[in-house]
Amino acid sequence: MRLFVFGMGYTATRLAHRLIKKGWQVAGTSRNQEAANALRAQGIDAYVFDGDSPIQDFNKAITGATHVLISNPPGEGGDPALLIHGNDLASRQSIAWLGYLSTTGVYGDHKGAWVDESTACSATSTRGKRRVSAEQGWMALHQQHGLPVHLFRLPGIYGPGRSAIDAIRQGRTQRIDKAGQVFCRIHVDDIVEALFASMNTPHPGGIYNLVDNEPAPPQDVTAFAAQLLGQEPAPLIPFDEAELTPMGRSFYAENKRVRNQLMKDELGITLQYPTYREGLRALLSQE
Repeated sequence: MRLFVFGMGYTATRLAHRLIKKGWQVAGTSRNQEAANALRAQGIDAYVFDGDSPIQDFNKAITGATHVLISNPPGEGGDPALLIHGNDLASRQSIAWLGYLSTTGVYGDHKGAWVDESTACSATSTRGKRRVSAEQGWMALHQQHGLPVHLFRLPGIYGPGRSAIDAIRQGRTQRIDKAGQVFCRIHVDDIVEALFASMNTPHPGGIYNLVDNEPAPPQDVTAFAAQLLGQEPAPLIPFDEAELTPMGRSFYAENKRVRNQLMKDELGITLQYPTYREGLRALLSQE
């Protein structure tokens, strides 16, 4: 089996290491030659893809690929992998599975109510609208050419080196209090498990929310991480007084609880980290 990844980032690299241990071949892209060299040192056949020009020797890069993962985000002009190589991928009969990593941001704001995969996409942010457009583009290739596309809608991702524990240690935390606000999240290893399950049992056209079981206020997650570290949590700051970048503030404009039942029923997933508590405890114990 051979996986080709557009955008070898945090989650995709974690998946790549899992597959390499199982005897898979993995190839993927990075935005520059230095990053590509670093990937090759990890056993990944790496190619440069800057999103503006086609991958050099793409036929060689994609030859033998049975599975493809799209992990790079869309830009102002759209999804670069779709725009530049979508038709190339659609013409290849060897591809048994293609996964697109999207975001739960496609649902927009639901004022804290629950959503699932049947909920209409009503994104209001620029990022969310770009993701909706990318999802539609990939699904069009599925419907028109039979490309076995699967959509995975992700929330905030945490894991080794990227968690509330790391944020506290680096002094990057604010405990922001906005009444009723919750966010969804998932441990990176649970994403990897769900992707691997889908790769083994494809359901072309499938859409899955990959989230844990407990949408939670972000200030509660930070307080729990501080408790694990034996520290007093930072004081609460009213949302209107918080120092946030425009992007950071935009996240608080959307509030929803995302269901994950289809992930469990169709992919057979039992979460290793069903809430942030198990995930953060494990990260600390694994250090």
